[in-house]
Amino acid sequence: MADHTELFRKVRQIMMDDNLMLVYRGAVTGQNSISLLFLLEKEMLNSEFGLTGRKRLFMFVLESLQNLSRHIDSAEYACMSLVVYSKNDTGYTVTTGNVIRKEEEPGLKEQLLLLNKLGKEELRALYRQKLGNTTLSEKGGAGLGLIEMAKKTGNKLDFDFIRINDELSYFVLSKAVDASGQNINTGHQKSIFRGDSIIKLEKMMAENNIASVWSGHLTTDIEKQVLSFAETKMHEEDIERRAQRKIFNIMVECLQNISKYNPGIEIEKKLGRPVAMVIMKEKEVRITTGNIIKNNKIIVLSEKLKTVNRYDKKGLKELYRISLAGNEIRAEQTGILGLIDIARKSEHKLNFEFEKIDEDYSYYSLSVLVDVNDN
Repeated sequence: MADHTELFRKVRQIMMDDNLMLVYRGAVTGQNSISLLFLLEKEMLNSEFGLTGRKRLFMFVLESLQNLSRHIDSAEYACMSLVVYSKNDTGYTVTTGNVIRKEEEPGLKEQLLLLNKLGKEELRALYRQKLGNTTLSEKGGAGLGLIEMAKKTGNKLDFDFIRINDELSYFVLSKAVDASGQNINTGHQKSIFRGDSIIKLEKMMAENNIASVWSGHLTTDIEKQVLSFAETKMHEEDIERRAQRKIFNIMVECLQNISKYNPGIEIEKKLGRPVAMVIMKEKEVRITTGNIIKNNKIIVLSEKLKTVNRYDKKGLKELYRISLAGNEIRAEQTGILGLIDIARKSEHKLNFEFEKIDEDYSYYSLSVLVDVNDN
């Protein structure tokens, strides 16, 4: 657990330093892209973004996700695709990364440089010209998508190509908009956009089998979309049905655990946002959540966790029955019921840590391992 604890700390730090809300590594499909879109939409509902801003950013994300699926030639490279959402006081940034063939790079770069030079009317004219081409290929459709991004959200698109080897490059495409949905990149920045941090993030996730990380305030709507995305992903990974149900129910309990001890969004912004991380391997899934907790709640919670960890499968079943059969349901009972349920379903000990932040608060992390496809 020591290595995993250190990994979780590292991920939390990256998410905080770079103002990241969501990082997803893996194939982008028609099904999981819906959850990725709705997740951002629900998050924006709780921000200062107006309707116009939400529409513009939503459209860019839609085109970006479609762009990812168009450029994938095999499952081997599809798993290297990356979707990143970030937010700061200026606005939102959406960045995608995916593998392309080296021979695709010059044409794509030329097209992006052209789009970044054109004005609104010129973009509209180019779009009509492309649309009137009756011999559009699938790659031609991808060109239309890029024009649509530039036309609807402001014509400056940040991009970079990082060489992987003699045959492949990693294509990074990014868009930043302010609260009104206006383009932040005006084309006059002193520094050139670099995608190095994105490829480093992809490598770190690949090395540690991290499928997704969410970092931000959890509302009921966002929680539903995080669960919906996880459910879709498990189905696509061909995890057997019984294991899917176990993982889903454990995630529900873990996310509710965040809500239970949530000190409020202002404290989260100041001391540390909630984080939900999913690691997916061939035969196991690890779910790790973390959140701020008041120090005066740690002793009681720690005792509950230690109590649950003392029991085996049979003992947990009996402990659950006794707790459920109490004459009155108190907060202490309902709190331990959820933890017992997690331990029963995962059939593994609960790994937890309390990292002290100051005299009033600590960061509480809970990690659960679930075996899959172990018929």
